[in-house]
Amino acid sequence: MPDKQLNLSNLSPAQPREDRKRVGRGMGSGKGRYSGRGIKGQKSRSGSHKMRAGFEGGQTPIYMRLGKLRGATSKDAMPIGPFRTYTQPVNIRDLDRFDAGDEVTPETLVEKRLIKNTRTDVKLLGVGEVTKKLTVRVHAISASAREKIEGAGGTVELLREPKVKKVRHRKAKPAAAEVEPRISFSRYSSRWTTEPASSRARRRFSARARPSASLMTIRVSQVERAERPSNVSMAAKARR
Repeated sequence: MPDKQLNLSNLSPAQPREDRKRVGRGMGSGKGRYSGRGIKGQKSRSGSHKMRAGFEGGQTPIYMRLGKLRGATSKDAMPIGPFRTYTQPVNIRDLDRFDAGDEVTPETLVEKRLIKNTRTDVKLLGVGEVTKKLTVRVHAISASAREKIEGAGGTVELLREPKVKKVRHRKAKPAAAEVEPRISFSRYSSRWTTEPASSRARRRFSARARPSASLMTIRVSQVERAERPSNVSMAAKARR
């Protein structure tokens, strides 16, 4: 049967189209009244479907409720990470399987069946002793292992240079200025005293602890009145 001639009367899409979801078009449409959102609640409001990932309505989310494992992590994968990093430990006592002058690499360690594969970084540790001259090429090495290998005449090359941590310099606090001594009135002994600068700098005066001017005047007058002889005592002396 010959193919139909293509014209405007027999045009059709390559794939059947799906009708758009039309809400709020009356009860007969199937999405009327509440438009498929139900009655009340947060998800019935506008903008309710723009919540961030991991939001659980205000309660403590799952990533905060669960405990976190300690250990080394890599921050290079941010914002997806940080993810946990692992290294395959190999001690220098296991390097006896190599002959003098051999190269120790992740590939040769797999051949010697010291590690399973090269997908994990290799770190050489300093447990044991080494007496052969070896050329070591690994991802990381401890300080004791490097010292023992170089002491035996070997060399160490890192396949991944360690990152240098930035040192934060904190600003030094300025020294407290020395304050001159001040003459103050003591409300307990009713005397004028000289308070040293060190104790005055440490003590914080409050409005309640600081005596008012009227109270100071009253106490000074009381002291003067106690020192001044009364008329009664002067009359008694005259009689004698």
